[in-house]
Amino acid sequence: MSPAPEQKQTAVPGAVPDPADFVPVRTTLPCWPLPLNAVRIPIVTDRLILRPLTADDLPALHTLRTQPAVMRWTAAGRPDADPAETRARMAAFLPPRDGAAYNCAICDRATGALLGVGGAHNWRSRFGWPEVGYMLRTEVWGRGLGTEFLRGFLEGVWDKLEREVVDGVLVDARTVDARDADGNVREQLIAITADANEKSQSVLRKSGFEWFYTWQDQDSTDQDAMIDLPTFRYFPGKGKAE
Repeated sequence: MSPAPEQKQTAVPGAVPDPADFVPVRTTLPCWPLPLNAVRIPIVTDRLILRPLTADDLPALHTLRTQPAVMRWTAAGRPDADPAETRARMAAFLPPRDGAAYNCAICDRATGALLGVGGAHNWRSRFGWPEVGYMLRTEVWGRGLGTEFLRGFLEGVWDKLEREVVDGVLVDARTVDARDADGNVREQLIAITADANEKSQSVLRKSGFEWFYTWQDQDSTDQDAMIDLPTFRYFPGKGKAE
């Protein structure tokens, strides 16, 4: 089974994904609901521990989500106003809602300190497939931890989840070019980036993702501007890029 060859990234953005144009496909997806926090096994990499979030992480998560350079690349486009806003964001990844996503606390292996969060935070992305993302404190940027996290998450978590064949999954038609030997559309994990965020795009490529489409949407940091959004996809089981 092979995905379509990676396309060359273009500078001209295309149309915004429109659910009205989605097509039903037969594919595989992780079994739903996803494993609950209580049974998730922490993943240990060279420098990190990826573990379930807990309510006790609120202070550290709020610190992360009040760093302007971090929040610039998020859908919110701004720091959280107060701990209550952070708590509301965090609730999506705690019981009783933890089976709807697989987001991890990214912690320093040596100290246990929370350095960031990341994982499959959105079961239905703008393209219909699950979406992955991550955010790290600015103090640890430039150390390769984004790549270490993403590879650890893909190889230690996402690729190992139990799968089921699902009929009628509605996805963007531009994602159905990759099929398996039986003609089923290959399962995909989506990552959406901002055009200027070249470092995250590099992390994605190093971790086995490929670019497939760029589109425009409203800039969350400037309501009067549009932003280009290069979008990448990963085929579970593909493994990291050489």
